[in-house]
Amino acid sequence: MEHKLVRLQKLLADCGVASRRKSEELIKKGKVKVNGKIAVIGDKVDPYNDKVYVNSRRVTAASKPKYRYIMLNKPRGILTTMNDEKGRKCVADLIKDIEERVYPIGRLDKDSEGMLLLTNDGEFANHIMHPKKHVNKVYRVSVKPNIIEEQSLKLKKGVIIDGRKTLPAQVRVIKREEDRAVIEVVIREGRNRQIRKMCEAVGLEVLRLKRTAIGTVKIGGLKPGSYRDLTVDEVKKLSADPNPSKFA
Repeated sequence: MEHKLVRLQKLLADCGVASRRKSEELIKKGKVKVNGKIAVIGDKVDPYNDKVYVNSRRVTAASKPKYRYIMLNKPRGILTTMNDEKGRKCVADLIKDIEERVYPIGRLDKDSEGMLLLTNDGEFANHIMHPKKHVNKVYRVSVKPNIIEEQSLKLKKGVIIDGRKTLPAQVRVIKREEDRAVIEVVIREGRNRQIRKMCEAVGLEVLRLKRTAIGTVKIGGLKPGSYRDLTVDEVKKLSADPNPSKFA
């Protein structure tokens, strides 16, 4: 089986040998060999077939740290950060029993709730957040007053926030009441407080905001404050170029 070639220093970093910068220093000092030859900066390797040694010790793809892909149902009032200088409660407090050092993919502001993904797989995180990938984010939003067709059309076409127009969105009314409504909004960006600012731009106040899905992966019945690992199938659906070895 053919595997994607990766830069040697990236392989060493992924396998926990050293950071990319330190790995480059090891290569420059001649301490790294590939298939019996002293490596040089710029070399690319097949992580599964090439024989890589650092100071005569074999480094293999099996040495890679275990990747974790976590779905957390973030409650309101919790900060999307792994620590807070003021001692406020953050998502790290909800995943204390996870051994791997995972980090949030994107953000949900303190007053928002719902699906938050965390991982230690940088490539996966970059794909989810990269603006050119346009991964859908689905939100259930309670607003007041009741939304009218003109406001809905403006949201769908895009509105100006922070001096820049948003990409077209999908908007669907779920429930109407006399002075408020529940709508579903699907966006393909991840700008700061985007849904709140979009609603404000068309004269709507957000009462409650919950992210219910990313891509085709839904939060389902996961309870607030609880988390679970994504399934292999869910990771593959969300990943641009899933590496089968990660999910073995």
